[in-house]
Order: sequence, then structure tokens, then C-alpha cells
Amino acid sequence: MIQPGFFDLQDRLYKIDKNGDPLAKINETVNWEMFRPALEKARDKKRQSTVAPKGYDVILLFKILVLQSLYNLSDDATEFQILDRHSFGRFLGLHISQKVPDATTIWRFREDLVNAGIVEELFATFDAHLRANGFMAMKGQIVDASIVNVPKQRNSREENARIKEGDIPEDWSENKRRRKDVDARWTKKNGKSFYGYKNHVSVDVKHKLIRSYAVTDAALHDSNVFEQLLADNTSKDVWADSAYRSADRLDRLAQDGFREHIQRKGSRNRPLTPREQEGNKTRSRIRSRIEHIFGVQAQRAGNLLLRTIGITRARVKIGLRNLAYNIDRMGMLLATSR
Repeated sequence: MIQPGFFDLQDRLYKIDKNGDPLAKINETVNWEMFRPALEKARDKKRQSTVAPKGYDVILLFKILVLQSLYNLSDDATEFQILDRHSFGRFLGLHISQKVPDATTIWRFREDLVNAGIVEELFATFDAHLRANGFMAMKGQIVDASIVNVPKQRNSREENARIKEGDIPEDWSENKRRRKDVDARWTKKNGKSFYGYKNHVSVDVKHKLIRSYAVTDAALHDSNVFEQLLADNTSKDVWADSAYRSADRLDRLAQDGFREHIQRKGSRNRPLTPREQEGNKTRSRIRSRIEHIFGVQAQRAGNLLLRTIGITRARVKIGLRNLAYNIDRMGMLLATSR
């Protein structure tokens, strides 16, 4: 039988750091206490249940949600990974002998955030922190959207027709209603069908940080939330793909003092001229930077299937995912600047 040594854990963590632990970089650069006022508001309510443990600190539970968002883990998988991975335990400040919040506790705390509606406040708090620490939104902004898939609903055509009208079939039991997502919608992109929601974001060109976001069902056209995404930036330049281009939008951008760099689109009767094609190529060098954000989220999280019910919970999960990306991105930016 192998006798464990006194410094075995420290040696293991040292080797993890030597190979590069992104979570350690985050902990070195983020003052988690900035989130406490908003998080305490979510906890400051009359509890209808005394089942879940009350002793866990809100910062600990929030950091667990950040981990969950970075790696797209279910509640059960999150509990297991915290128990199993030394890097997760260290990130959370949990000693190996300390009790780990279980999956039910994680779910309940996320529901607290849903009911309190504070994820947007948490996102704004960190954006203010970014700006105060030198990460101003600079060199213009890029607007785009990505589809977030949810499990497909096996409804009949009649049921889907009623759901689109805002009705829920009367013959659905209460249990079935809780399991059905009536807010998600179908959409097509590049000839393929997708079911779920959209994560609309505005990213600053300088740092590739998400500065604003909106969550809608997947069927809503990207252009419908364009104006509300425009964030404060030191530059008035705005990049977007051709889906956002319209005469009215170009007029509004000009009136508001923005310089548009929206991709041109051709048609069957009017193909793009060589000059317009060259302009698209030039603009895409900047606009394509936003694909880094969606690519990082997909790479870190693997399958981006969102397992939640309803747009209210989807907004919390996607909002936390955007916030977690910014937290991770800041850690990387500070680490590379040293």
C-alpha cells in the first residue's frame, strides 16, 4: 500500500501550474468580492424550503457557476468534477477535506439568480471593472449572433402551431408542461435547421471582450436587436455581416454618428462588383475577430447544447456563459501582458 506524502498535493498542483492552469490565472486577476452585493440580493429572500444547505458562501456558489459556464457542465457533472479535479478545488478555495456543494445546491442557487434577475447586473459590474482596470472598449465594435441549441421538442404539428400562437395545449399535464420548452424556436442557417435560442453580442475590436449581449429565440432575425447591442466605445466604427444591412439602418447609424462597416450583399439580379467584393474582404479581416469568441466558447465547452427550460433560464445560462468568457479573457490578457 502506498503511503501518501505530506507534500504530494502541493507537488501535484505545482505540476498543474507548470503545464498552465487557466483557472489559476483567473483567480490571480479577479477580485470576486465585487460581485457580492448583487449576489447577496439574490440570497436575501424568504426561503420556501429548508432542504438545501444555507452555509455556503455566495462567492463560492457563484464561482461554481462560472466553472460550469466555462466547461458547459451539468449540475451533476459539476459536483463530480469539483470532487475529482484538484484544479477545480483550488479555484474554489476548497480543501480536500471540505464539503462540496451538491448538484441540488448548485441548481437552487442558479434558480435564485433566475428569480432575482441579476445576471445582467453581474455582467455590467464586471464590465465596469474591466474599464476601470484599463480595458476600455476601443477601436470600434463588432455585432454578431450565434445559435444556442436546446434539446428538440417532440411535438405534433398542431401542438407546435398552438405554441407559436402563445397557447399551451390543454391536455398537457402539469409535469409535461414543466418539461416542455415553449419559448425556443426553429431557424435555418446555411441550409441546416436549428432549434433553440440566439446569443447576440457586441465585441470591442481592441480586446475581443463582450461588451453587451441579448438573448432571444432562434427565429428572431439578428437585425431586430442590432441597435440595443451598440455599446460605449472610443471609436464610432461598427462592423457586422450582411444580415444587418438595410437602407434604414445605414441612415440611423449615420444620424447617430457611427461609421458603418457592414458587409455588402449581392442578389441574383445584381451581383457584387469587384470593388464591393474587395471591400467585403477588407472588412472581414476585422469582423471575423468575433468568431474567436464563439469559437472559444465552443472549444472550451465542447457540445454547446443548452439543457434548460424556457427563455428566462436560457438568459441566465447564456448570460453567465458570456460573463465567464470575459472573466477568462481578462485573465489571459493580463497574463500575456506581463
